[in-house]
Amino acid sequence: MSDFFSTFLDEFPQVGAGLWVTVEATVLGASFALLLSFALGLAAGSRLLLVRGVSRTVVEFFRGTSLYIQLFWLYYAMPQLTGYELSPLLCGVVAFGLNYGAYGSEIVRGAINSVPRAQYEAAVALNMSPLHRMRKVILPQAWVQMIPSFTNLLIQLLKCTPLLWLISVADLMTVIQQIRDRTGETLVAYLTLLAVYFVLAYALTLLMNLLERAAKRRLGLHTGAKSLLRSRSAEPATTAGGAR
Repeated sequence: MSDFFSTFLDEFPQVGAGLWVTVEATVLGASFALLLSFALGLAAGSRLLLVRGVSRTVVEFFRGTSLYIQLFWLYYAMPQLTGYELSPLLCGVVAFGLNYGAYGSEIVRGAINSVPRAQYEAAVALNMSPLHRMRKVILPQAWVQMIPSFTNLLIQLLKCTPLLWLISVADLMTVIQQIRDRTGETLVAYLTLLAVYFVLAYALTLLMNLLERAAKRRLGLHTGAKSLLRSRSAEPATTAGGAR
């Protein structure tokens, strides 16, 4: 155990660099997945059959194939097919974005469909354009419902980043694996990885919880709940006053 931690401290700059690569892959992959989620999710609700068909085909393909195979295909097969080679980290970001973007599109589609029909009708009655209606009325309500599911996808994406070491990306998994090979401390090495990934996942969960609270606050959900509590607490006092 002492050999592992002494080597860990000696290689701390490399550990920090590997941790940064893991965070970078998570953030960039999640950003790409979020953009793709909205693009495919909104396209799924299009009135045009062709647009809906393309969206459904893309979603089913990337949901129905393995992320492991998608990652290897981008890194090993695509250069032979197209003659164009992506950097290992970019391959990981694209693979994560395509795979989790396909899952995220179903979250977007389901959240938009769950907005009450009366909200659509009220926006139409106010003579809002479809774009204005979606941006000002539908998406703010749907976004609150999307955040918990997006949080789960984000944590899953983070937990998939160790796959990057399979395509020679010097992420956290790669660095810890190298230290393990040098020291032979398998148990301590993987316990360290578990602890680091737990801290990262917990930090992301806290950030997403803050985002969810902010989204609810914009809709006045917290304010409404507090007002309801105040009205209920005041009710007995009013009744008692009337009795007097």
